[in-house]
Amino acid sequence: MSDHLQDKTIIITGAGGGFGKAIAQRCASRGAHVVGVDIDTDGLTAVVDGIVAAGGSAAAQVADVTDMAQMRSAATLAVEKFGAIDVIVNNAGVMPLAFFADHERAWEKWHKAIDINIKGVVNGISAVYDQMIAQGRGQVVNIASIYGNGGFEGSGVYSATKAAVTMLSDSLRIEAKGKIKVTTVKPTGVAGTNLASWIVNDRAIRGIVGQRAASYREHVVQMLKGELPPELTDADSIRYWLITPEDLADAVVHVIDQPWGISLSDVTVRASGEDYLY
Repeated sequence: MSDHLQDKTIIITGAGGGFGKAIAQRCASRGAHVVGVDIDTDGLTAVVDGIVAAGGSAAAQVADVTDMAQMRSAATLAVEKFGAIDVIVNNAGVMPLAFFADHERAWEKWHKAIDINIKGVVNGISAVYDQMIAQGRGQVVNIASIYGNGGFEGSGVYSATKAAVTMLSDSLRIEAKGKIKVTTVKPTGVAGTNLASWIVNDRAIRGIVGQRAASYREHVVQMLKGELPPELTDADSIRYWLITPEDLADAVVHVIDQPWGISLSDVTVRASGEDYLY
C-alpha cells in the first residue's frame, strides 16, 4: 500500500450513497481531504459526518451536478478549505434502461440521464479545470460503463451517455497532456447501488448478457433468494460473479493512489465469472 492519497484533495460527486460513499470513505481513511458532492442532503451529511467522526478530513457540498454554478461552488469550497483540487471523481450517474418502444414511460428518465451522465461530467471537468491547470497537475476520474462500449438493445440512451463519458475523457486527456491525468473507469454489474431504481424495463438488461442470458437469470434468481453458491460470492474465487460497490471503490482508489507521473487511463472493473459480454 502506497501513500499517494495522503493530503490529496478529492472531490467526489454522488458521494451520498452507493460506491460514491465507498470511494469517499476509502480515500479519507488513507489521508485524503474529501469534498463530497450530492443532491441528497441527508445521505451526504451522514457520509461526511461519519468520515469526520472516524478522524478523517471531509466537507460536504450539497449540489446538483447538472447546475454549473453549484459545481463551481463545490470547487470553491475545496480550494478555500483545503487549498487545492488534486482529483475529481465524476461518479454521479443514473441508468434508465428501456427499449425505444418504452419511450412514453421512459423519456423523462432518459432526458434526466443525459443531463446527469453527460452534462454532469462536463460541469465537473469545467469546475476544476482552471484550478488544476494553475496548479500544474490534477486528475479527473470519470465513471463510465461497459454499456458505453457499444449499442445494445434496451440501452440505447444509457449507452450513448456512457460512450459520451469516454469521449470526454479521451478529449480532455489529449488537451491537458502533462497537466491533468484522466482516468476512465468502466464497471460492469454493481449490486447495492441506487442504479437499479432507474431501470424502466427490467427486460432491457438482456442486451448486455446475450447468449449468457440463461445463466444470468439463474444467478439472479439465486441471488434474490440468497442461494448463490459460495464460489460465486467469494472474491478469491475465479468464479466470482458480481462486483460490489466496495470492489469498484477499491479500483477507483487504486487509480488515484499512483505517483503523479503514472496515469492509469482506462480501467474496466469486472468479476472474473460474470455473465456480461463486455
